[in-house]
Amino acid sequence: QVQLVESGGGLVQPGGSLRLSCAASGSIFSSDVVFWYRQAPGKQRELVAGIGSSGDTNYADSVKGRFTISRDNAKNTVYLLMNSLKPEDTAVYYCKVDINWGQGTQVTVSS
Repeated sequence: QVQLVESGGGLVQPGGSLRLSCAASGSIFSSDVVFWYRQAPGKQRELVAGIGSSGDTNYADSVKGRFTISRDNAKNTVYLLMNSLKPEDTAVYYCKVDINWGQGTQVTVSS
């Protein structure tokens, strides 16, 4: 079973940046596909980005060109760099490996 711990969330002004981290333990992390999801209040959880074992990536249209997902297999960590943040990016962000979810980290974009 994989244990996932997200960190790096916080309060940021519109146009600002944050880098989220997802630290994993308990699996052969380098072979895992890892996803970032987010859930805003009153909305369904949505896929934000994913990264495969070979480093291939995909993004939701709403974040393309602003967010970058990357991984450091030596540290068993996946990152989500978020630039040009907008108020509509406000949500709890979760990472997911297979059926395993982290506890989430809150991102709030507000002036």
